[in-house]
Amino acid sequence: MGRHTRALRPVEDHEVVGVEPNDAHDDLAKALYQEFGGSLMAFALRLTGHDRQWAEDVVQETLIKAWRNADKLDRQPEMLRAWLFTVARRTVIDGWRSRSVRPQELEEIESDAIAVSDESDRTLAAMIVYEALQGLSPEQREAIQQTYLRDRTVNEVAATLGVPPGTIKSRIHHAVRALRRALRERG
Repeated sequence: MGRHTRALRPVEDHEVVGVEPNDAHDDLAKALYQEFGGSLMAFALRLTGHDRQWAEDVVQETLIKAWRNADKLDRQPEMLRAWLFTVARRTVIDGWRSRSVRPQELEEIESDAIAVSDESDRTLAAMIVYEALQGLSPEQREAIQQTYLRDRTVNEVAATLGVPPGTIKSRIHHAVRALRRALRERG
């Protein structure tokens, strides 16, 4: 059904033969989910930073609160929608607050399983690359630094240095070939 297309009215015990009052509340919860579930889920996803599991929990908690308060709810669609979205927003706020107060639980890790990273390989590689870069001409080194290390385009570098883009491309081409040769020599 579309949004706000019908008013959900209270179901009286005498209207539904053989249905217990809790069954009427269940019917209300189902009707609320059918009517507002999609938009409530989208709203909860936005509030939770697109954490789907948390958003589903928010929707479920909101519908449980509606079920518990079925006798008190105003059954006009716009009032129900406002009530549901307010409850969902408050549920998320409570979740944010509890997450910020309570530290996140972590699984206990066996001490044998803890890996200590060895940065010596990275350091050695960085030193070799630095040495290889020093073997380039200043123009080639600048072209490599600007494009690869600063993530700029050939056109941006050409405009900054005041040379044609083709010149920058040529410098990069020759610099990469020289770097490959130098790195091969160093192993």
